[in-house]
Amino acid sequence: MNKLQQGFTLIELMIVVAIIGILAAIAVPAYQDYTVRARVSEAASLSSGVRTAIDVAYSEGRPLDQLPTTPADLGVSQPVSYTGKYVASVSYVPTSGSIIITMQTVNDLPTSVQGQTIEYSPISRTGNLEWTVKVPAGSTIPPKYLPKR
Repeated sequence: MNKLQQGFTLIELMIVVAIIGILAAIAVPAYQDYTVRARVSEAASLSSGVRTAIDVAYSEGRPLDQLPTTPADLGVSQPVSYTGKYVASVSYVPTSGSIIITMQTVNDLPTSVQGQTIEYSPISRTGNLEWTVKVPAGSTIPPKYLPKR
């Protein structure tokens, strides 16, 4: 009587384990970057109130160099109210119309992001404002963590 072969060979199992290991080596760092980006994106959502108020002031005919000088003039609450789990403060620079977001110092953020700043700067494009996101001088946030807009 012939015995039928059943199950997998050792080499087949080793190939499957190697494939899973390669996929994990790629997926884990990508997931970590994704979670940091999600936490840093809180800066975009908390600054949206100030950005919208500046957009409205600009669309009502005020040039960038003549925007309101305080958050109260923009019709938004004082920047102290714009804090979150990962954002320490949101401040408005009236001379340039820029918005500076300072990140919290919490263990959920990598050290390259803790306490660092993100800047939203307005640029006039065909009658509308376009916001650019950048890392100001002295900040160490890697660009891969910045929100797109």
